[in-house]
Amino acid sequence: MSVPFPIGFEGGQTASAVRVDQWSDLSAALAALGLHAPRLVVVLVGGAGLMDARDLDRLRPLFERGLVPVAERLGVVVIDGGTDAGVMRLIGRARTRAEATFPLVGVPAVGTVRFPAKRPGARRRWPLDAHHPHFVLVPGAAWGDEAPWIARVATELAGGSPSVSVLVNGGEISYTDVECSLHAGRPVLTVAGSGRTADQLARAVRGGPAHERAVRLAASGLVAVVDADDLAALQGALGARLQPPV
Repeated sequence: MSVPFPIGFEGGQTASAVRVDQWSDLSAALAALGLHAPRLVVVLVGGAGLMDARDLDRLRPLFERGLVPVAERLGVVVIDGGTDAGVMRLIGRARTRAEATFPLVGVPAVGTVRFPAKRPGARRRWPLDAHHPHFVLVPGAAWGDEAPWIARVATELAGGSPSVSVLVNGGEISYTDVECSLHAGRPVLTVAGSGRTADQLARAVRGGPAHERAVRLAASGLVAVVDADDLAALQGALGARLQPPV
């Protein structure tokens, strides 16, 4: 049985975490965190450590005035990789600033992250984000090992309710994240103008020249595009995809 344990951060924030080693443990682990299906779910994937300060500043409104308000209004569960980097840092801080209450669940591979008060080891690890109240720690020692687990957690929590993935910026691992979402039948919103993989996928959807992998993903028919500076379109697209079927 998965038993939650607390994680205390330097700034005084605390989170509740569970460790999962097998797919069959997920349902019990999520229930132990107080998370029960069915729930509306947004999977957030994209840029992490390679996003610089300019990227973060430029995309902050997308989170503070786009994603967070609609997540709070609809009461969705947002799932991401849970580290203090890139889009995960942006959603965590935006949620805290807004004093929002929607569940924010980080799903990192345990061998890639550093816990508070732990010194960096020989291998490159990234700190957990202090603004995430929930963590599901999954097996893996390489970046990207968490991708299928993020998709599986989303499917488990949705329990048949609508879910959608949002791609903002991103590198090579983001292609895998999108593949995992599409394999689960989950629609993807790619944010054009946010950079890198998201822009490649947006160009492919719109029929322009793009990376071969992006073209292949766009051919699924499950990928749609919203522009980074059109917050109303983002909120509308999320709302439409999270409507229960009639």
